[in-house]
Amino acid sequence: MAQGGTEPGAARGERVEVVRRLLFDARFGVLSTISTKPEGYPLGSVVPFAQAARGQPLLLLAALAQHTRNLRADPRACLLVASPGAEDPQQAPRAALIGKLVEIGGPEAEDGRARFLQRHPKAGAWLALDFGLWRLDVAEVRFVGGFAQASWVSGAELFGP
Repeated sequence: MAQGGTEPGAARGERVEVVRRLLFDARFGVLSTISTKPEGYPLGSVVPFAQAARGQPLLLLAALAQHTRNLRADPRACLLVASPGAEDPQQAPRAALIGKLVEIGGPEAEDGRARFLQRHPKAGAWLALDFGLWRLDVAEVRFVGGFAQASWVSGAELFGP
């Protein structure tokens, strides 16, 4: 994906920090996947998320959910995160994180479960069911700081290579 126009380093760095703050403050986002039914259309779902060790979004998804079936067919996804409690969400910062969701296991999943439970203490019951942890490997972020304030930020800028 192409980066937007040229931006001063300080402005770009501020945007990166605002996106990081959004991920830290928010607890829920809208996950959009490419649907298998009806095929090819976007499907949005409200999902809770936490953050992996490097800051990437971690999602706890049910095996039977349509968005999980969609991800197994095509891992491309977008997680829209908005400022929690904003009076006017269109005037508040928000970010659409675009990338591929990867189901995690082993030590990464153990760490992810602990992080998810810290952020969502009532999620313990879900972990006992058919829910799996998925990490969003972010390629690009469409950041909107408010009306007429939009730019692209790379996933590498947010989370490292």
